[in-house]
Amino acid sequence: MLSVTIDERNGIAVLAPAGALSKRDFENATAIVDPYIEKAGGLNGVIIHTETFPGWDSFAALVAHLEFVKEHHKRVSRVALVTDSPIGSFAQAIANHFVVAEIRRFPFREMAQATAWIRGQPD
Repeated sequence: MLSVTIDERNGIAVLAPAGALSKRDFENATAIVDPYIEKAGGLNGVIIHTETFPGWDSFAALVAHLEFVKEHHKRVSRVALVTDSPIGSFAQAIANHFVVAEIRRFPFREMAQATAWIRGQPD
């Protein structure tokens, strides 16, 4: 399951996976994120908040994840990977080559720092 919430005041989408991600998770995320983007013109940032990376439940879920990134990355300024998973560093390195948004990794317990960074507040 993928929990998706929008912090409308700050223009931040928070994605918090709990268990293997499914194709339906990304369909639901799109249904939540797209109306906000249409209304606001974009997102200041996305926070992916997960202690460990849960993986995908199928190849279709992986494809849906990649399509979600492809359809949204140009409308997002910053992405914070808030995780203790070693995959976070790998994801950051790979995504930097394909994603327009600035990407930064934070330890799992540093959600407030990630939010401040997206808001443009100094470290």
